[in-house]
Amino acid sequence: MYRIDNLQYANWSEKIFRQMREGGLDAVHVTIAYHENFRETVLNMERWNRWFEQHSDLILKGRWAGDVRRAHESARTAIFFGFQNPSPIEDDIGLVEVHHDLGARFMQLTYNNQSLLATGCYEDDDTGLTRMGKQVVREMNRVGLVVDMSHSADRSTIEAAEHSERPITITHANPHFWQPALRNKRDNVIRAVTDNGGMMGFSLYPHHLKDKSACTLESFCQMVADCAEKFGAEHFGIGSDLCQDQPDSVVEWMRVGRWTKEIDYGEGSAAAPGFPPMPSWYKDNRDFGNIATGLATVGFSQAEVEGLMGDNWFHFYEQNFKPAS
Repeated sequence: MYRIDNLQYANWSEKIFRQMREGGLDAVHVTIAYHENFRETVLNMERWNRWFEQHSDLILKGRWAGDVRRAHESARTAIFFGFQNPSPIEDDIGLVEVHHDLGARFMQLTYNNQSLLATGCYEDDDTGLTRMGKQVVREMNRVGLVVDMSHSADRSTIEAAEHSERPITITHANPHFWQPALRNKRDNVIRAVTDNGGMMGFSLYPHHLKDKSACTLESFCQMVADCAEKFGAEHFGIGSDLCQDQPDSVVEWMRVGRWTKEIDYGEGSAAAPGFPPMPSWYKDNRDFGNIATGLATVGFSQAEVEGLMGDNWFHFYEQNFKPAS
């Protein structure tokens, strides 16, 4: 069994890398861009290259599914790069391939707002994929950069699933029927993604959980069971959205970037902006195994638990990181 968390945005340090090892994480998809342009994203990659060199006993750069196996066999964690916004490609479709060559493996078409490619989940009107969006999705399909619709609006997500020639993802969200957060996904959206072979990662970010920080492990795992019954367990994994050790000021960068002079804290509280406390059963990577215990308790088989904890993501990586044949 591989253990994979398919979305984190932590304040990276040796401490966290060691906690990944204590939690048995074989791979983590990390956000390396929110609003950064091409040059700024490359600088973030440069920073990661230093960490790969300095902490080569703990982490390695992930490019292909085989790197998950290599990390597992050497007791390290493979790090896969992803963007939560298409800003790193600016307005140049040619940068899609360049970023894949540099190691990027996931890119969201939007981050809450309208982008050049699609509509974000915070906009009043969802116009779906744009002309450029359709072209970029096809280019992402060609090179092996996976489409991520975690922060996108419903129509845009459904159109992306239908337009894409390869499976797409929602790397970090939960079902709207369980917790009606603005960014959680309705059944028709999840079905559009899963019917086309796509994957969804369940989020542990408290604003996306029922009862938020007080959410119980049993409630979370029963939600996973309900989704598995509706859509098939093979289409799901974990995308925790862990933002460990980030200062509250980072929320401003995530939500605001450069697009407004006002403060937009999204689904958080404007009166108390910042990161909410994590649930008691998942405070950091060392608690990743608690999820497996909870999944078994609500009735998943051993094979299903292994799939949800990472094997499903591993098989997805095998099929979708390489260029189209």
